[in-house]
Amino acid sequence: MSDFSYRMRRLFNPDSGRCFDIAVDHGFFGEAAFLPGIEDLGAAVRVLAAAAPDAIQMTIGQARLLQGFGGRERPALVLRTDIANIYGAPLPDHTFNLVIPEPALAGVRLDASCIVVNLFDLADNPRVREACIRAVLEAKRDCEKYNMPLMVEPLVMKHSDAGGYQINGNLEKIVPLVRQAVELGADIIKADPTDDPTDYHEVVRIANGIPVLVRGGGKVPDDELFRRTQVVLEQGAAGIVYGRNVIQHSNPARLTRALMAMLHEGADAQAASAIMAAS
Repeated sequence: MSDFSYRMRRLFNPDSGRCFDIAVDHGFFGEAAFLPGIEDLGAAVRVLAAAAPDAIQMTIGQARLLQGFGGRERPALVLRTDIANIYGAPLPDHTFNLVIPEPALAGVRLDASCIVVNLFDLADNPRVREACIRAVLEAKRDCEKYNMPLMVEPLVMKHSDAGGYQINGNLEKIVPLVRQAVELGADIIKADPTDDPTDYHEVVRIANGIPVLVRGGGKVPDDELFRRTQVVLEQGAAGIVYGRNVIQHSNPARLTRALMAMLHEGADAQAASAIMAAS
């Protein structure tokens, strides 16, 4: 068995075959709106790590906060390795996506279970997509040197009224971008939910056996989050990557436990709500 397989096994629960990755890498993007809930990142990571999700997604500058926590039982590290400036509104005159040097080697040094790179499809901005493709190719070359799994995050975005971008859940846009990520060598896909979550089996199908984790996107009420999670899991998703819905929650530890029950114990949305309501 290769080192690649060892790292993948640290991400995915051996019984359910699923993964819950909590993203706290938002500070990488330089947007003030992304910081609520993680201003004191050390405290946030301690709370989340104690709740025992499968993985926590962090950056090269802050991974020590997770890797220095506890012992061998701590969550796996998913290492964010690229930076973009496309989340603000209005958009800057110059948009970019940059990958850190030798991303897989950085993952090895930090004992990451995988690294993650964006693949943006931005309305009327093919230059950033080109930069992303270059970043994925560079990361894949580096991953092959060190047997490091590569998570690719194909994100389709459309213009928003505020002058920036917002998520585009159009199935016909998501499917070809996910397939391109697979063709570029992704070992794991992290993709947005579709406008109709019952269509998500099409995203899973086009990934052709590569596990698909579903992004949480913007913050929504618990009941909506649980319903959407139940549907995408029923549609064949291999897990979830939620950020602001967890880190900006009044009780992130309990929410983590409820979502872990959905992924690994077969709890439905109603059962997850009952966990949240328990005293």
